[in-house]
Amino acid sequence: MKQIIYKFIFCKIFGWKVVGTIATKIKKCVLIAVPHTSWWDFFLGIFSRGILNIEINYVAKKELFVFPFNYFFTWTGGTPLNRQKNENKVDTIAKIFQEKEIFRLAIAPEGTRKKVTELKTGFYYIALNSNVPIIPIAFNFGNKEINIGKPFFPTGVINKDMKILMSHFKNVKGKNPEYSFEVKV
Repeated sequence: MKQIIYKFIFCKIFGWKVVGTIATKIKKCVLIAVPHTSWWDFFLGIFSRGILNIEINYVAKKELFVFPFNYFFTWTGGTPLNRQKNENKVDTIAKIFQEKEIFRLAIAPEGTRKKVTELKTGFYYIALNSNVPIIPIAFNFGNKEINIGKPFFPTGVINKDMKILMSHFKNVKGKNPEYSFEVKV
């Protein structure tokens, strides 16, 4: 029933559509959402998750997981991350993958909602170290479409792999188009 409500609001009222899917047999993966230009992207992710009817997760600083907000962040798929320690975040997140039976980690590799010319590569090394696929997801405000790409297993040759992954985001515009990541493929 929730899935029908999500579809009605997202598709009928707001005029968006979700193209593609994430196979439920993929229990662990890294989802990269590009572009990330607005807080609205979080809600696009929530609606997409509801429409796909699968668990999608994210990590956020542990300080957010305090009463009463901890219930909201946990309900929306959040996992607390200790960002204060001098530890490698890639290794810390790879450990979360080992500990959980299902963990589909959504990341905005731009790392900010402002204009960037290069993506952060932590997502790539998290997937490589965890032996999980990367699934590109384009949040295209230009045509009101969430476009889900095919799962891609990183090979360890980052320059080659990034060209393949970035081709999914060519000509995609964010809510604030002036901040959209421009693909150089």
